[in-house]
Amino acid sequence: MKRSMGVGIANGVAAGALWGVVFLAPAMLHSFNAAQLSAGRYLVYGLIAVVLLAPRWRQLKDRLGWPEWRGLLWLSLAGNLVYFLLLANAVQWAGGAAASLIVGLIPVVVTLAGVREEGAVPLRRLAPALLLCLLGVALVGYEALMAEHAQGSAGRRLLGLLCAVGALLSWAVYSIGNSRWLARRPDLSGHDWSLLTGITTGGLALVLVPSAFLTSATVHPPGEWLNFWLISAGVAVVASVLGNACWNRASRNLPLTLTGQMIVFETLFALLYGFAWQQRWPTLMETVAIVCLVSGVLMCAHAHRPPAAVAEHVG
Repeated sequence: MKRSMGVGIANGVAAGALWGVVFLAPAMLHSFNAAQLSAGRYLVYGLIAVVLLAPRWRQLKDRLGWPEWRGLLWLSLAGNLVYFLLLANAVQWAGGAAASLIVGLIPVVVTLAGVREEGAVPLRRLAPALLLCLLGVALVGYEALMAEHAQGSAGRRLLGLLCAVGALLSWAVYSIGNSRWLARRPDLSGHDWSLLTGITTGGLALVLVPSAFLTSATVHPPGEWLNFWLISAGVAVVASVLGNACWNRASRNLPLTLTGQMIVFETLFALLYGFAWQQRWPTLMETVAIVCLVSGVLMCAHAHRPPAAVAEHVG
């Protein structure tokens, strides 16, 4: 299947912009725990996926076997349920900037994992871009740790940071596995694969319902519950339905090494949304970090350009 670099990069940026909102939800709904946030978001995602796939279900179901459903099951766990459970705890316990910092290392992890994939660029050509991304993440991390050091107990903060590391690993596994599944089944559109993932995730989210809503000791007034479901629905539509569809299109059009770099835009937009939520401008160090992250992605994209395109540009 012919790849379009421009389409892939545009969809990767769009996915990052849409996914960035998931870092806001735990901060906006700080009185709800991670299990409630995950169950709410993915129950809505599953319901929307069922509605959108219903008209085409008869045509789709015959093209899906046990291997596909098994793949969807573990992708749903790694990329949705487990990832967001860990991320929500990381944001609430360690702070949004610190969480986005650690999750921001996903491009490095995915790129390193994809250096042996078809279409991959040699690691030595990617090294400058990866170093710039690492520098950007390090600067953001230093700024985040200095600004948020006094928040929460040391033990709680450490748990939050460990959750962020777990989210990093969980999403890296999902990104690699999802790219391989999309390559294996080109007959299924990226949007349909995203909705099938949503149905599977919604089914798994039902397991969280007893602990999230029936046995919770915290009592919330009706107004808080209304806000909870509105935000959960918004995140489900924006991040899960639209964001995942854009990501699947990016994954189909880009090699895994460049796909990994696209994830940096989730970190970038998460930081920008966080600044807006906190009603402040980024500091000088944060601005330099953002420039490093974006420059690293652009350098990686340039490294993936075909020689003919580079020669034509130079000429």
